[in-house]
Amino acid sequence: MAELVSLDGIKKACDVLYSNPDIIQTPLLCHVQNMFPKIDQDVDLYLKLENMQTTGSFKIRGVTNQMEHLPPEVRDGSGEAVTFSAGNYGKAFAYCMSKKGLKGLVLMPHTAPDDRVDMINSFGLEARKVPSHEIYEHVKKCVADGYILLHSFDDVNLVTGYGSIAMEILKVVPDPDVVAVCCGGGGLVAGVAAGLKLSGCKDCRVYAVEPTGAPTLYESFKAGHAVTIPGVKSVATGLMPPCAGEIPYKICKQYLEEVLLVSDEEMVESMKILYDRGLKVEPAGSAAFTALAQGRIKDVKGKKVVIVVTGGNITPPELAKLIG
Repeated sequence: MAELVSLDGIKKACDVLYSNPDIIQTPLLCHVQNMFPKIDQDVDLYLKLENMQTTGSFKIRGVTNQMEHLPPEVRDGSGEAVTFSAGNYGKAFAYCMSKKGLKGLVLMPHTAPDDRVDMINSFGLEARKVPSHEIYEHVKKCVADGYILLHSFDDVNLVTGYGSIAMEILKVVPDPDVVAVCCGGGGLVAGVAAGLKLSGCKDCRVYAVEPTGAPTLYESFKAGHAVTIPGVKSVATGLMPPCAGEIPYKICKQYLEEVLLVSDEEMVESMKILYDRGLKVEPAGSAAFTALAQGRIKDVKGKKVVIVVTGGNITPPELAKLIG
């Protein structure tokens, strides 16, 4: 899979990211199993806190690297970019584009909260809500009208940017046994898995975790190719694109141990557990922790288990509505 992602590519992405003052090398909490009574105390637990990243999620890592490889017509302002996002990618995209003084259009599903729309607009980009099941048709129409598509997950520059998380994990835990990562379009878990495996962690088991209502990578693994699932639905809006990315699927197929599923109710329970320990985490951000807490990850006794907590973009009213 060298033609898609390489260790050299990930290291170059790290150079790009760490030369940018907006990128934070987020904390990795070590040996924290005793914080969570529901977790098997024989597990050596680590939490990688991407909810503390700039713009509130891991997305800015990939977007910063994506910005380094902008098409010339977008970079010079002669053309306008279009993308699509339920929130976190759109926020990071708008933030990075505005820093460059560039304009763009972010198509959002009609279910996206209005505050996400307002936030993207505040960066000087246009956010436009469309019916969720029509979002790809709107993307195609925009491209036909002259917009340049910057994909929100099926992009190798995003994947290599996300690989920086693996590099940071390995600085602290050079020999993890298990790493669990949430999965929407698959770009994040593809980057983390590639970074770990290409760095020599051949025996590390990397798991993707999806909602039961949006199991696109799970079904892709069963089908043997990236699939589309109409009508995906989950409280974890960041994990419910209607398809798995072609590029992430190919990388995940090579490096992942398994795709695990968790329910909305289980993710909300994990949000409350994390909140009670001082961590504000959105539903999507709690997915990997949920897989461990619910016993979905097997053979963890005595193992070094790293959970990537991916985002904390949730307002106090939204949080109160979910966890009370």
